[in-house]
Amino acid sequence: MLRRPAIAAAASFALAAPAAAQDDAVTSYTLDNGLEIVVIEDHRAPVVTHMLWYRVGSADEPVGASGVAHFLEHLLFKATDDLEAGEFSATVAANGGSDNAFTSTDYTAYFQRVAADRLGLMMEMEADRMNDLALTDEDIETERQVIVEERNQRVESNPGALAREQMAAAQYINHPYGRPVIGWMHEIEGLGREEVRDFYETFYSPNDAVLVVAGDVMPEEVLALAEEHYGPIPAEPDLPERVRPQEPPQRAERRLTYADPRVSQPYLVRSYLAPERDPGAQEEAAALTYLAEILGGSSFTSVLAEALVFEQDIALYAGAGYDGKSLDDTTFNLSVAPKPGTDLAAAEEAMDAVIAEFVEAGPTEEQMQRVRARLNASEIYARDSVEGLARRYGAALTQSLTVEDVQAWPDILRAVTAEEVQAAARALFDPDQSVTLNVIPEREEETE
Repeated sequence: MLRRPAIAAAASFALAAPAAAQDDAVTSYTLDNGLEIVVIEDHRAPVVTHMLWYRVGSADEPVGASGVAHFLEHLLFKATDDLEAGEFSATVAANGGSDNAFTSTDYTAYFQRVAADRLGLMMEMEADRMNDLALTDEDIETERQVIVEERNQRVESNPGALAREQMAAAQYINHPYGRPVIGWMHEIEGLGREEVRDFYETFYSPNDAVLVVAGDVMPEEVLALAEEHYGPIPAEPDLPERVRPQEPPQRAERRLTYADPRVSQPYLVRSYLAPERDPGAQEEAAALTYLAEILGGSSFTSVLAEALVFEQDIALYAGAGYDGKSLDDTTFNLSVAPKPGTDLAAAEEAMDAVIAEFVEAGPTEEQMQRVRARLNASEIYARDSVEGLARRYGAALTQSLTVEDVQAWPDILRAVTAEEVQAAARALFDPDQSVTLNVIPEREEETE
């Protein structure tokens, strides 16, 4: 049977006044212990999504302990002082809900989707494991083997995943984005109770967390429940400032080849460091979002697809990608999979020619209007998913953005001009700031 979390009483935590928001359906608060709260009202169905986000991910791990953030995520489903191992998820399921968690470079998040009248129970249990996780050597050993097997299945057996790891390590030679979220195998195998306990006690605290509640709720009711369950947990006084090593200037292009007999189709990927969305300054990221969509967002109408797949008929696929949601510099990626009979060097040369032509000419008004309509529709459709909105706000607030930044983003996207997209392309596509990866089934035999 579930028992109430035994959390030591603390001084009363008064709430801050609700933050002003452009969207009346979104209300935000901050408790005196530092916990940020975002409430997204949606009364179409009597359900609620409860998400607790921590501002800590794989890029915040100590050197030599890669994978500890993801490891701890697994362990939070074990025992606490008041819950048996597995009781958390079993209780959610018994109440007709579902739950899960995920770890990224910049955050770790835990969520449940339940009937709206079960929100208090979710907060009670989540507050318990924020403060009272009971780590045992047996759980550490068991879950370490689970993660080793997870890495074997998702990475070691996947040549594409192994190639991406090598590329990230070449792209980020100083920043911790260069190491995998799941961790390097030899460091996963060395993680123990001490590393996990230190990580948990430092980062799993209310002043390092964002609570997002979305669904059939009223903001003041959410606030009252949050004060009851999360309010008594004291803030972490020694929470370190979130400062990471940054990349030095890149002065030469980097190239690597990954050969694996399991590769069935050779392909190449090119990446460039690119700015992320910053609070109050999202315009450059918006222009890069257009650039990625125009160059490679569609398999039929994008610039690279039209040129390489249809006009020149030398590629099976050509695309581009960019995601500005990142705490630090992210990447802008190009990719081409040539048709049989076309080698990677020829495909790369053709790709570079298309990029050079685009940088010189810039996007057409037709391309701008097509992408603007697609992005605008995407923003509208995103509002249909309560869980999607919760994820959007949670990710943003753990990556330095604000509620106002999230709400301003659609208007910023609509205001992007062709000149801004061309300027972003000119600043981005510097060969000396690129990393190019060739993925092939085998290396050619060296000849005398």
